[in-house]
Amino acid sequence: MTPYPCPGYDISVIRILIGNRAKKQLRKVPVHVVAKLKLWVNVVKTDGLSEVRKLPGFHDEPLKGKRRGQRSIRLSKSYRAIYTRTAEGGLEIVVVEEVSKHEY
Repeated sequence: MTPYPCPGYDISVIRILIGNRAKKQLRKVPVHVVAKLKLWVNVVKTDGLSEVRKLPGFHDEPLKGKRRGQRSIRLSKSYRAIYTRTAEGGLEIVVVEEVSKHEY
């Protein structure tokens, strides 16, 4: 019998926070955008951020330039959520900082 935790088992805890700016923006976006963000949050909590990044439906990608260190996910064809990730010990903190229309 393998002792707990098993080799390769990730015991990190993920905490997802919605920033004040994102909360304000979420009041003005369409309902389907809010629903997709809630879906993303639930999937991250159950499967972990590294697994969700592999899902093609969210188009999770790192940002460049002045937004280096942030990542974006696609919530619809027009809307994106911008988030940052930090890790402290076994705690992983994901902060959704912005939800807005993507400028092409």
